[in-house]
Amino acid sequence: MLIELALFSSAAVYWLTRHQTRPNRTDRLISKKSSPTNQVVPPTSSAESNKQHELAKKNIDRSLSIVFLGTVSATLGILFYRPLYFVSAPLVAYAGGFLLKRTYQQLKQKKVTVDTMVTITVFGCLATGNFWLASLTMLIPLTAMRLMLNVTEDSRGKLIDIFKQFPKSAWVIIDGIEIDTPLEQIKTGQTVIVNAGEIIPVDGTISAGRASIDQHILTGEAQPDEKEVGDSVFAMTTVLAGRIDIQVEKAGQQTTAAQIGEVLNKTIDYKSTMQLRTQTLANNTVVPTLIVGGLTLPFIGPIGSLALLNTHIKYKMNFITPISLMNYLRLASEQGVLIKDGRSLELLDQVDTIVFDKTGTLTQEQPHIGAIYSVDDTLTKNQLLIYAAAAEKKQSHPIARAIVEAADERQLTLPEIEEAEYQLGYGLTVTINGQRIRVGSHRFMERSALSIPNRLAEIQTHCHAQGHSLVMVAVDDKVVGGIELLPTIRSDAKQVIQTLRQNPKINAIYIISGDHEVPTKKLAHDLGIDHYFAETLPEEKAELIEQLQQQGSFVCYVGDGINDSIALKKSQVSISLKGASSVAVDTAQIILMDEQLSHLPTLFEFAESFHHNTNTNFAIVLMPMFLGVGGILFFHLGLAYSIVLNLLGVVAGVGNAMLPLAQDKLKRLNSFRQPN
Repeated sequence: MLIELALFSSAAVYWLTRHQTRPNRTDRLISKKSSPTNQVVPPTSSAESNKQHELAKKNIDRSLSIVFLGTVSATLGILFYRPLYFVSAPLVAYAGGFLLKRTYQQLKQKKVTVDTMVTITVFGCLATGNFWLASLTMLIPLTAMRLMLNVTEDSRGKLIDIFKQFPKSAWVIIDGIEIDTPLEQIKTGQTVIVNAGEIIPVDGTISAGRASIDQHILTGEAQPDEKEVGDSVFAMTTVLAGRIDIQVEKAGQQTTAAQIGEVLNKTIDYKSTMQLRTQTLANNTVVPTLIVGGLTLPFIGPIGSLALLNTHIKYKMNFITPISLMNYLRLASEQGVLIKDGRSLELLDQVDTIVFDKTGTLTQEQPHIGAIYSVDDTLTKNQLLIYAAAAEKKQSHPIARAIVEAADERQLTLPEIEEAEYQLGYGLTVTINGQRIRVGSHRFMERSALSIPNRLAEIQTHCHAQGHSLVMVAVDDKVVGGIELLPTIRSDAKQVIQTLRQNPKINAIYIISGDHEVPTKKLAHDLGIDHYFAETLPEEKAELIEQLQQQGSFVCYVGDGINDSIALKKSQVSISLKGASSVAVDTAQIILMDEQLSHLPTLFEFAESFHHNTNTNFAIVLMPMFLGVGGILFFHLGLAYSIVLNLLGVVAGVGNAMLPLAQDKLKRLNSFRQPN
């Protein structure tokens, strides 16, 4: 009877593998997921990735449905009606046909892989009449793969599934008339109207109106941001109140949101080092396992030998690790952290040296006003500030903004300027109420043939010694005073540095700056940083990174600008504070979307937790194998025992991979329940 069943199953499989010739087959999916290679599959576009995802889901569903029917049929046959038991055989054989075909192709290439192991186990069960066990052997990995697709689908949606959330059209002003225009027809330079409650469909600049905008999907910011004329806005953010006209700068797949979608889809395809290591272990242990199974056949019998083969780790890490990775990506994105390369989450846990760029990273680009010095008894400090702010009012550089904001804070009324002349890098000359006002550096005053009062020269020396700069003001060819400008340290910088210093893995923290040594040294002292590099050019930053690496340091570089791009590429891990507007062009592996340093400690915690989680997954995958081999060889436990162990291993592995998300939800729930 067993011989007849084996022949029947073999004939059914042969017919199915010969006639099942549809191009979109499950074996292609599983081949990509379990291929024993250390190379990352080339990333695809979001649209293509979503299409492949849907196709894979259909194929998995088809095979899973057939195997499930086979399992139900075999179960009913055991419990109630014996003929149903035999019906399960061709169903399982049909579902396993792709395995047999692929194993045959691999054997022709003289390759023995995990597919060989699974094929022998499944069809060995069929040949020995263990149809119910054969169906379970197929059902467990297929169910796990379907679960992984569900998690992937949910993660893509939670991260940013922009192609489903983008509005299909927008109101565009054409020849003075608002016209409902399909999104794909919107072009750069056009003006889009967005009202309260609507999703912004493009990246651009507000040309008219004001609005309260929810940007949490991009930046993680909990509070809405008030935007007005001249401010930048991004696609996928929501106008909560107000109405704005937006001059389109990017539309469609060029928007920041679309770029984020592309980044996330590429990152999800990343295979971790632990996953690749497990795949290598799995494939390298196939032949030894087959040999052991063959040698023990006379002692434990065919069922025991099949049970021994079934204890192999097979594909488990292929679907457990991606679940873990996507959960961490999701948690990071909810806090406004975009991880563009999944590898960086692993590498971050190895970092022992952090290098911060100074300007724009530890300090804000815009300085702030310190003291105002008047060396003319007839001129008050406020009058001096009025002259400087009026002259700088239409300038956009950081120093000008700092001076104008200081005047606004003091509620000073600024007169209109009559004439203006700007000398790049030195200062500007304007006419106010018939008076000639000069605002600029010490060199600017000397180039204008103006003498610097001794008192002001002493003040300048004192300012430079403190690492501050001094903007001088002259009225009618007489230098009358100066405005001291101090670097604005980020409010969270000191706390972040203190937290990072408590991390036992971080051995050194550096500041690297193109600024002079005095202000760089002072900043390092104020923040509690022991090492700094000053007066460095952009290309020299990369050389300093290489020097640290040659000394054995594993470097994470935190920067914010184009001049940091070389250093970002040279470091093992790179983090940018440039924000949402830089997603498409930023060379950093990780972007802090809301430009806040406070995410850094959490990011390192994520990296450590991910490392621990993947190590636990590895132990969970190996444990059933050791327990299975021991139970089969020493206690003569059978195939059902090994299948139950595999099932428990999968459940435990998936549960551990989902643990970070569950812990985060529990933490939020407890935070919500706690009274304010």
